[in-house]
This record gives sequence, C-alpha cells and structure tokens, in this order.
Amino acid sequence: MKRPDDRRGKVGLWHPLCALVAGLLLCLWSAPQAAAQAGKSTLETEVGRFTSVEKEELPGFRRGSFVVAPIPFSNPTIGSGLVLGAGYLFTLDPASKPSMIGIGALRSDNGSEGVGLAGNFAFDNNRWQIESLYARANLNYDLHTGIGLLPIHQKGELARVSLSYGFTPQFSAGLSLRYLDTTIDLARTGLPPLPPPFNRFTSMRIVSPGLVASLDTRDDTIYPTQGALIDFEATRGLTLEGVTGDYSRAYLNLAVYHKPWKGAVLAAAASVCGASSDTPFFDLCSLGGTDGFRGYSVTEFLDQRSASLQVELRQRLGNRLGVVAFGGVGTTGRRFADFSLDTVRSAWGVGARYRLSRKFPLDFSVDLSRNSVGEDLLYIYVGQRF
Repeated sequence: MKRPDDRRGKVGLWHPLCALVAGLLLCLWSAPQAAAQAGKSTLETEVGRFTSVEKEELPGFRRGSFVVAPIPFSNPTIGSGLVLGAGYLFTLDPASKPSMIGIGALRSDNGSEGVGLAGNFAFDNNRWQIESLYARANLNYDLHTGIGLLPIHQKGELARVSLSYGFTPQFSAGLSLRYLDTTIDLARTGLPPLPPPFNRFTSMRIVSPGLVASLDTRDDTIYPTQGALIDFEATRGLTLEGVTGDYSRAYLNLAVYHKPWKGAVLAAAASVCGASSDTPFFDLCSLGGTDGFRGYSVTEFLDQRSASLQVELRQRLGNRLGVVAFGGVGTTGRRFADFSLDTVRSAWGVGARYRLSRKFPLDFSVDLSRNSVGEDLLYIYVGQRF
C-alpha cells in the first residue's frame, strides 16, 4: 500500500507557496495517523508501503486522525518563515492508501504570505485517486531580467485538481485542471514600468487542462531506498483574461534509488521541461522550480526549455540523525539546441536530517548549497528534495 505522492514544482513561480503550504499538507498526509509528509512537486513525488502500525488501521472516514504541525522553512526566493498546517488523515477502504483533508498557512520574513486547502482521496483499491489544492497568496520576490533584478509583488489565487486511474499497481494516468487568477506589479514605487515582455503580464486569468501519468516502482514514497519514479504532466494554458496568448507546457521527471551499503541511499534525479513561446514568465521552465534543484532562486534561470541532473548520497547515523551530500548540473534555453557547456549551471552542498517520527521515515531537512558563482544558499524544509 503506497503513501501519497510528493510532487514538487508543478506550478512555476507559485512553487514557493504550493511546495510549502500544499507541501506541508501533503506532508501531513504521507506519514499517516502520526506524522506526515510532503509537498507537491516540485516538486516537486516521493512516497511505499505501510509498516505494522498502518496494518492495524481500520478503514472509514470516522476512524481517521488529526495532525497539527508548525514547520520552519527557508528558500532563496521568498526568504525564511513558518508554515502552520493541520490535517485529517483517513482510509476509505482497506487496500487504498490514506486520504487527507488539510489546511495550511505561511508567512516569510520578506512579507510573503499565503493560505491553502488540500483534499486528496484514494479509493476502490487505489484504482482511483483525486488530488486537489486551493491557495491564495501575496508573494514578494526578485525577478532576474536582462536589466537586473526587479522586485515583484504577485498576488492571486490558484486551484488545481487531478483525477488518475491506476491501470496497474505501478502505473496510473489521468487528467488535471488548474485555474490561476493573478496580478503582478512592481513591489516598490518609483521604479520604471516592467519592460517587455513582462509588462504584458500584469493581470491574468488562465485555465490549464492537462494530462498526468506516473510509473512508480519505489519501495517507499517518503524515504525510498530502491526503485524508480517517472512523473509526467502536459498542460495547455488557455487565457481567459489578459494579453498573454494560449500556451503549452510539459515536463518529465525521473528519480532512481539504490542502496549501496547499510544505512545509505544513492539517489539520482533527471528532469526535462518544455514550454511554448507565449508562456508567461511565472510558468516557464525553471532551474529549481521545475525540478527542485538547489543552488539558485527559481526566478533566476527561466526559459522555454530546461534540463537538469542531480545526485545525492544519503547516510543514516542512527535512528534519528542523518547526513547527505549532493550535487547537480542544469541549464535553460530558448531551444534544446541552444544548450551548451557555457549555459550549464552547477551547485553542490551538504545537509543534515532529523527524523521526526520513530515509526515513519519523515525527516526535517537543512541543506547548505554553493553554486558555480560562489553563492551560498540555505534550504530548510520537510522530507527529501526528490
């Protein structure tokens, strides 16, 4: 029986909100009836089989459990802050993975704030899976452009729902639908207007139907040690309001896991993304936003194409503590043909892990990364990056 997936980075520059608010809610979902895990993503896409505690659970909505968790976070896009989340966890039938209803809120030190609701349901022996999210946010971040950093204030609301059917225990596919109503302005007065093409994206309402598919052979979805996950989504953005044209976007993420010796996991993740020419900047392929890459702000490298490869060695030091070492390379460009050694960015680092539960492999994570231009960035989150 598999825990719910943790998929980060499906929503462009709304990734900071959705990977934190929704991420925490799905965190509360994955480590069932005691603690839980983790964020859609980008993002991120990680979750396996229950232990004896779960086998003792009885199905039924009324037999669920409440979980409440405050989680500090830090990322280079919206700064540091706190996420508060609460969820109700339950199973709808004995052979299905847990379902969840939850709420979360965040606030960061740069004034970004948001609230989110999530509902995820698995039933009919996991043949049917519904995942839903609603979030409202006011985000402040710096957008990297050809004329320098632009301080952006983006506010709005986002709703997303997907329905998947399990054709086999490992393979599922289905449909998704996202609605985004957002307004983008300069965060400070006295600055010149947004330059083209950013000045076209002041206010928009966009609906994005899509196709989703997943092939999952991992032995566990919170802390996998063996197996692989292939995660795919393709969407078509239909502009209801605003001057942005209709656009398409698709990504494919692959993660593989191997256990080289006792207490160790060697994990690798590859990601590729493509978007059409009319894609607004907050939905472009992004190093860090599409793939969970550590080392750069998700607003720094945005383009119509992206690709990355990451490797991480995870080592347990006992029941509670663990350490990781990671590194990766990635690039963005207008076309895949534009990729070259000159456009490749790299980052590496180390991290510490503290296991939050004695029964479930859910970690509190602190990572320090250094990128190829010598910048050091701190990441604080729950779960694994991929």
